[in-house]
Parts: sequence; structure tokens; C-alpha cells
Amino acid sequence: MLSVIYALSFYAATLMLVVGVGLKVWKYARTPAPLKIPTTPAPTTTAGVVMRMFREVVFFESLFKSNKWIWLFGWMFHMSLWLVLVRHLRYFIDPVWFWVAFAQPYGTYAGFTMVLGLLGLWARRILVERVRYITNPSDHLILALLVLIGASGLLMRFVYRVDIVSVKLYMLDLLRLRIGELPSDPILQVHLWSALALMVIFPISKLLHVPGVFFSPTRNQVDNPREKRHLAPWAAQLEK
Repeated sequence: MLSVIYALSFYAATLMLVVGVGLKVWKYARTPAPLKIPTTPAPTTTAGVVMRMFREVVFFESLFKSNKWIWLFGWMFHMSLWLVLVRHLRYFIDPVWFWVAFAQPYGTYAGFTMVLGLLGLWARRILVERVRYITNPSDHLILALLVLIGASGLLMRFVYRVDIVSVKLYMLDLLRLRIGELPSDPILQVHLWSALALMVIFPISKLLHVPGVFFSPTRNQVDNPREKRHLAPWAAQLEK
């Protein structure tokens, strides 16, 4: 029964995540930008915008310039999360790709830096008065879920051993639309249900900054208002 409940929940959460994020991205893409508002100094070419977005997404350039210690915890968490996600690909593919196998030891210890980065960001929400003032309960919920996911994963890796082979077989069966037998370890259940909860709230939370950063006009616009007149699609229609 537990295996069936989790399988149905997994399919429902995945559908909500994919459809929810897809609709949001579609909305972002269709939202007009009536003004040229790139944050200066801004690049004056498309190639420059691509490089600026790369630095922003990979190195958090603007955050680094504004606050070094918040940048440290934020960058630590996000880069560790990517390694952890790459490591988890092994549960959904067979055979395991070589670069996923290569990332396994790095992804394992990235779990520690991921949780450390999260705790630093959470402490900021509590200890810094001006940040605490604008913090909502949903912000604490997201951080709590992420810490719970990371901590339970580390417990399974270093303290309470789980039958990883059975977990992988179950996940592969889910991808083939079959329901196998899921181990009933309590720590595993905490880990999986926390991940499902995060998937469900992702499309309606601040986590949408993940795709949203690519649609920010302050970052993705070329600074060429003198060389080329900028018109939103609806404004261009009015001129006609």
C-alpha cells in the first residue's frame, strides 16, 4: 500500500511541477517589457548579455557585489545542490552515465555544504531585522523542507543505511509506469515525502526565481536604447 501511495503521489507531484512551471515560463515569455531597463553598467551586444547571464547564474555576480557573506552561503547552497542533483541521477538511469558516476563522491560531500549554506541563509532570515520583517511563513517552510531533504539524505548515507538497490529498482519501475516495492525505512520516507512536498509548492513559491532569472529585463536586455528603438509587441501594434 505504501508503494502504491508513493507512486501515485510521485506522478501527481511531477505533473504539478512540470505543468505549473511550464505555465509560469509561458506567462513570463509572453509578458511584454515596455521599457529598456537593464541594470547598468550593461552590455551593449547580445553576446555580452549571454555572458552577463552566465556570470549571474553561475557566479551570482550581482549578489557578490552587494553582500559577500550572503553570496557565500547562497553560492555554496546552489552549487552544492547541482552536484547533489547530478548524483541522484543514478537512481533514474541504467546504465549510469560516466559523468554521473564521476560526480558521485563530490555529490556525496556536497550534501554537507548544501545544508551548511541553507542554515546560513535561514539564520539570515531570523537574525537580520530588515530581512526578518519581510520574511513570510512560506520562506521558512521552503528552507525547512530543503534542510530536511539534505539532512535526511546525509543520515541515509552515513548513519542509517538504506537498501539503495531496491530504491533504484523502484524508481526505474516508476519511470516505466510500473509499481515495485519501496523500502519502508523511516528516514527514506522523510526524505522522499519532503522532496514531493517541495515539488508541489515549487510552481507557486519564490523558488520560481530559478527559471524567472532568465526573463528578468534588468538582466536580459541589451543596453542600446540610442541605437535601436525598443517597442513592446502591443505598442508596435498600436503604431500600425
